[in-house]
Amino acid sequence: MLTPNLPLQQPSSPRWAEMVCGEFDRFLLDHAACERKAAAHAMSLICQYPHRTTLIEPMVSLAREELEHFGQVYRILRKRKVPFVPHDEKDPYVRSIISNLRTGKEERFLDQLVFSAFIEARSYERFQLLSEHLTEPELQTFYRDLARREAGHYRIFIQIAERYFPSIAVEEAIARISRLEQEALDAAPVQPTVHGGTPI
Repeated sequence: MLTPNLPLQQPSSPRWAEMVCGEFDRFLLDHAACERKAAAHAMSLICQYPHRTTLIEPMVSLAREELEHFGQVYRILRKRKVPFVPHDEKDPYVRSIISNLRTGKEERFLDQLVFSAFIEARSYERFQLLSEHLTEPELQTFYRDLARREAGHYRIFIQIAERYFPSIAVEEAIARISRLEQEALDAAPVQPTVHGGTPI
C-alpha cells in the first residue's frame, strides 16, 4: 500500500527489496551516491534560481539533511568493511525523467520541482519497503527511521511549486511526471540500486 497522498502510480515490488537484500553492499554504495547527489541537487536549484527566494531556506535545510544521511550510510559501509568508491554514473531512471521535462523557462522550473518531489517520494517508499525485508535489526531500524525522515521531503517541493504556480498547473505537472516516473522505473535496468528495476 502506498502512503496516503504519495504521488506515485504504483508501489515497488517486494522482488526489488529481495534483490537488494541479496547484494546489500552494492546497494549501500549506490545509496551513498544518491544521498550525495540529492544534497548537490538541492544546492543546484538555489544556483539556478537565486531570485526564487522561497526555495532557498528549504533547499539549504534539505541539503544539510541529505549530507547527514550520506554520512550515516558511509559509516555503515565502514562498519561492514566495504571500500567506499565514489559512484558518479548517470542514473538511467533519473536521466529518463529529466529527458522528458519541458524546456520553457517557467515550465522547466515547475517540472524540476515536481520531478524532485517524485524522486523523494520513490526513495521514501523504497526505504520503507526495504526496512520490512532486511533481517539485521540495526539495518531494519536505520532504514525505517530514514524512511520516516524522508517521508515529508516530497511535500517540500510540491509546496514550493504551489507558491509560484496555480494549482491546476501543479496538478497537471504531477499527473504528467507521475506517468514519466512509472515509465522510467519500469524501464530501469534490473540491479540492486535505489532506482533499480524489478527482477522478473
